[in-house]
Amino acid sequence: MAKKKPDKNAPIIIRVRIPREGQMLGEVEQMLGERRMRVRCTDKNTRMCRIPGKIRRRIWIKEGNIVLIEPWSVQSEEKGDILWLYNFQQENWLRDKGYLKNLDEF
Repeated sequence: MAKKKPDKNAPIIIRVRIPREGQMLGEVEQMLGERRMRVRCTDKNTRMCRIPGKIRRRIWIKEGNIVLIEPWSVQSEEKGDILWLYNFQQENWLRDKGYLKNLDEF
């Protein structure tokens, strides 16, 4: 039996992970190597963020991607961890809802 092709006119359902308390959105500015990168955050700070080992092999990040980060409790103004990578449709949804206003002002 042949597989059913998806309907092109069907609405696309997008689930977007929204930042919780202590988390924020950011845009990757520069890849530094060894799973570290420089991220421009919505609080107008630039942090050096790393990909934790738990999700290191699951996501591939490039410059310009929008990510969800959690600043460290010790050096919160300088460093943080990347928790989530948003795809193109999720980025557009976040822009439409106003979550990325501070990133667009730079």
